[in-house]
Amino acid sequence: MEKANLQRLGFSGETGGAHASRTIMVDELGRLLDAVQDPLAEREKYRLAIIKDNALGKRSVKTRTLTFRHLADLYGLDPDLLVFRGLRFFWDRDPDGHSLLALQCAFARDALLRSSAPFISSKVVGDTVPRELMEAHIEALFPNRFSAATLKSTAQNLNSSWTKAGQLSGRAVKIRCKANPTPGNAAYAVYLGYLAGLRGLSLFSSPYAKLLDCNADRSLELAQHAGQKGWLSINHIGDVFEVSFPNLLPRTDREWLQ
Repeated sequence: MEKANLQRLGFSGETGGAHASRTIMVDELGRLLDAVQDPLAEREKYRLAIIKDNALGKRSVKTRTLTFRHLADLYGLDPDLLVFRGLRFFWDRDPDGHSLLALQCAFARDALLRSSAPFISSKVVGDTVPRELMEAHIEALFPNRFSAATLKSTAQNLNSSWTKAGQLSGRAVKIRCKANPTPGNAAYAVYLGYLAGLRGLSLFSSPYAKLLDCNADRSLELAQHAGQKGWLSINHIGDVFEVSFPNLLPRTDREWLQ
């Protein structure tokens, strides 16, 4: 799909990302979505909840404004952006999947986080993942782009985000481990791949599916569990796989995606 159309859906093709100064901010996202419970709320309501109502408990207006900007960069906070609409849909239905859902959405919108995924996936369970190796990976991709201090903080933020989502563990020393995906995570991965133009069984080998840290059979099994809950519709016979999201994508959106 063309870049402009992907951006219309909520994907970001920018080369930067909030991870130069923040993590995926799961706790702040959760408090914000609790404060703004209407899934169809416009972005302005999220802004007012943070800046005017101080729903996140920030001390100054400047900090509240920066927090809104970072959360909007990471997640969109706009139901017209189908990437965020899907996040909100599965977030409200699958609390066990919150941290990984946040990572999945941020992955679609933050180039720095996307750029770190191959580094994380190259590690096997039990490997030590020091900050310095993440720094070297980022520097190799973006040579001379960051100062030493920014490179260090970016690597720390990236490692922290992967830890929150379950692919790393530990505090001072990070260890590669396996994420624990839920049906909502699998359904959201299928949804993101579908928005990006993938169809059929390729939905289970997409970059979004790889974030689940499991093989395609397990991803399919989890997606089928989500289908049993009514979160998506699946038709799977042999090598034929068809999926739709009747409770998430209205007919006009489905027609546009086609």
